Amino acid sequence: MIRVLLADDHSIVRAGLRSLIEETGEMEVVVEAADGREAIREAGRVTLDVAVIDISMPGMDGLEVISQLHASQPDLPILVLTMHEEEQYVVRSISAGARGYITKRSAPEQLVKALRQLQAGGRYLSAEAAELLALRVARGEKGDSPLESLSNREIQVLRALALGQTNREIAETYHISVKTVDTYRFRLLKKLNLRNNADLSRFAIQTGLIEP
Repeated sequence: MIRVLLADDHSIVRAGLRSLIEETGEMEVVVEAADGREAIREAGRVTLDVAVIDISMPGMDGLEVISQLHASQPDLPILVLTMHEEEQYVVRSISAGARGYITKRSAPEQLVKALRQLQAGGRYLSAEAAELLALRVARGEKGDSPLESLSNREIQVLRALALGQTNREIAETYHISVKTVDTYRFRLLKKLNLRNNADLSRFAIQTGLIEP
């Protein structure tokens, strides 16, 4: 049996994905997680063959989860399963250590195939993700999204601020000082030419970083 970790903050989505996975008869969801911290904790508690991670989760986001899982278990294949189809999410996920990327829209047709391929030691990109990466290589330059100018940590802080988290909460989540969080906030406002946290929230919604 292929042992799978499934991390998504929507219980209905997890239930649907679990059904897709387990109806094959060759895979088993051995643990579910509703947020990033839980995903990392549970991944260290059980033996896994593949981890399925959503990028947009409360608290610690998916990119941080991918980075930490890849650092602690470099041989564990990670599949990103997300609503995001934008180029920057594909690039950042692969750079963080993911070996596969598919969208939730394509999950009914591609999830099982992707899990088999990753468990066998390969990689898997949905057609949409592969096309985005191919276009990026062909251009030989960065994309047009304002998010391209931000580091992974800046994106994490931006998302947390947009979700209404305080500087202290963000500092505790990412193990940095409150002063450092404030520095990131100032840098975000300057880079994005915004004025306050309300502007940051609107920007995060417009770019699909968080759901409205």
